[in-house]
Amino acid sequence: MVSFGLSPGVAPVATGRLPFASPPHGAHAHDFLVLCYARRAAGTVLIDGRTWTVADGDLFVLAPGQVISFIATDQFVTDGWVVWFPADAVRSGAYSSWRTHPLLFPFARGADRAQRLRVPASAVLDARFAALDAELQGRRDGYREAALAHLTLLLVDVARLSTDVAGQLRSADEPLLAAVFDVIEQRYHEPISLSDVAVSLALTPGHLTTFVRRRTGRTVQQWLAQRRMQEARALLTDTDLTVAAISRRVGYPDVSYFIRRFRSDHEMTPARWRAAAASRP
Repeated sequence: MVSFGLSPGVAPVATGRLPFASPPHGAHAHDFLVLCYARRAAGTVLIDGRTWTVADGDLFVLAPGQVISFIATDQFVTDGWVVWFPADAVRSGAYSSWRTHPLLFPFARGADRAQRLRVPASAVLDARFAALDAELQGRRDGYREAALAHLTLLLVDVARLSTDVAGQLRSADEPLLAAVFDVIEQRYHEPISLSDVAVSLALTPGHLTTFVRRRTGRTVQQWLAQRRMQEARALLTDTDLTVAAISRRVGYPDVSYFIRRFRSDHEMTPARWRAAAASRP
């Protein structure tokens, strides 16, 4: 088991540029979380006995204790980044950055399985990795706090850029969760309920609620509301639609309820959100 090796005053996060000059050989495990982003890659890796392909744009999240081994000895990741950090770094401040993705959310609750996300090429993501690495290398005053801030921003971007939720769930052998998120994506703009989602999947509401909560830590209603709020924020920022029109577009026929729900989630009304977004450069 490879240990992170925490030291007083040292930032609990580390980075590495891929490919490594001396890649690890043989099976090994870590007592920390690993984020591995393959900008350019073609090959396979064995994680807890399961073979995963690695291709351009793959981002792996590896949980503490998972056994990793490379099937081929050649360097199949020719360009990328790796970031590692103790799990408690995610379960505190940075944890909230992953709350919007059903595959990432469980890591804050002690997930024990690897996840592979498809992340499109992004200059923003590349800049996040580089900025975190530069902060750790420079070690200027306040670098520990700055490094954790960069880590949080990196995790935010990972969750935002990883958009094919249903496809990623299928890749992670979660066909029922994939079906749930397919329904949410296709029908969040309608005034659907938990019962409607359950009927479309030929399940009872109780069974569906229990299953989704156990797998993701949240309920179907919470994921549905989150998707609606995500779209509402985009429409408030990018369009001139009235609040009432936006309310209907995101599945809330009752605009008063939409405003209350938005204010509960964001601590401000939709109108104030729009005004604040417009005032930013």
